[in-house]
Amino acid sequence: MRVQLAYGRHDLEVELPDDRVTVVAPRHAPPLPDEPAAIRAALRSPLGSPPLREWVRADDTVAVVFSDFTRAQPRDRILPVLLDELALSGVPPARITLFNATGTHRPNSAAELAEMLGPAVHGRCRVVQHDCRDTARLARLAPTGGAAGGREAFINAEFLRARVKILTGFIEPHFFAGFTGGPKAIMPGLAGLDTVLANHAAPLLADPCATWGVTRGNPVWEEMLEVALRAGPSFLLDVALDHRRRITGVFAGDLVCAHAAGTRFVGGTALAPLPGPFDLVLTTNSGFPLDRNLYQCVKGMSAAARVVKPGGAIVVAAACDDGLPAGSGYATLLREARDPRDLLARVLTPGFAHLDQWQAQIQARIQQRAEVHLFSDGLTAAEIRAAHLIPCWSIAETVARLLAARGPAASLCVLPQGPLTIPTLQAAPACPPGSAA
Repeated sequence: MRVQLAYGRHDLEVELPDDRVTVVAPRHAPPLPDEPAAIRAALRSPLGSPPLREWVRADDTVAVVFSDFTRAQPRDRILPVLLDELALSGVPPARITLFNATGTHRPNSAAELAEMLGPAVHGRCRVVQHDCRDTARLARLAPTGGAAGGREAFINAEFLRARVKILTGFIEPHFFAGFTGGPKAIMPGLAGLDTVLANHAAPLLADPCATWGVTRGNPVWEEMLEVALRAGPSFLLDVALDHRRRITGVFAGDLVCAHAAGTRFVGGTALAPLPGPFDLVLTTNSGFPLDRNLYQCVKGMSAAARVVKPGGAIVVAAACDDGLPAGSGYATLLREARDPRDLLARVLTPGFAHLDQWQAQIQARIQQRAEVHLFSDGLTAAEIRAAHLIPCWSIAETVARLLAARGPAASLCVLPQGPLTIPTLQAAPACPPGSAA
């Protein structure tokens, strides 16, 4: 059996044994025949909100938030329609600021921004790249005692000053926030480092509801939503995508209503119930841009870990053109730990707080369950071993060897689109009723 794996900008084709393979891919809705028309219609007939034109006046200051380079958001197809709609309301480009929601990630280069935004948007409006470490550009949101447990939060001050706030993004499953999109544009997208560290702290990530496809009852997502609402009213424009990055759904309007509609739509196509665990799971990180570095690829590992047997093996195919990335908190944590067990113990130490500890925590937790092999053109064997993973030179040979070691009845699950699918064991315990999106 030949299977296409999402890998970098170009797929990988691998030969796998026919008799023991279960291929699990998302059941995407059909792409929209006219994307600009669908976006325009959603802006004019939003969910739980007046039309966008009624949100803005010609003299308003408008903040438009977009996702950074690690996300597959089709900014070059969404933002032109949005900006044209704002122009019809009389808002000049000089009163619109585009905010790159980098969260804790590095800023994007000029070339990356040009590619991300496209010629119809790049240079049309001022762009601000959020810096979570620049405390002078953050403003405090007072605690309310809700999901954030009474914690204060710090958010990009210029964004907060804008009279009209528009959040754009796309919705896909997320390994501890349930789904992307919605409030994530503000928290962590425009949050200060300490605010992100508190939201991504080890105790919250250890909650069983801080997982794929769960929003309500998920302490991480609920705090994200609370902080986003405390930042003031926001108009949401999120989309759903298929594996070719074509838009399959548009969800615009009130932040809560539009995001809930989007997560229901995406969850209905991404959830994949399976009857039992597998000896071996082959996964990806859904290709470019999500597999640009190993940090992001923990998501693909996490999707595979949901259906691998204890003591089984996971094989990840990810390009990692951007490395770990070098200099990240994730790279530091990996370098300082002796092995995955030591890494997990460090992160779980009471009071421990370190940039990217959440990714390290989940990777180490996965490695308590299964060994993880990595095929990547962007990392050397030494770099892969230093990340406490096992280098893979040939996916087909590695899969054959791991199956042979586990006997003739060994089973293989393949996630060719990685974390775009939420594989779920049918007998797995669920979160409390009403917790799913």
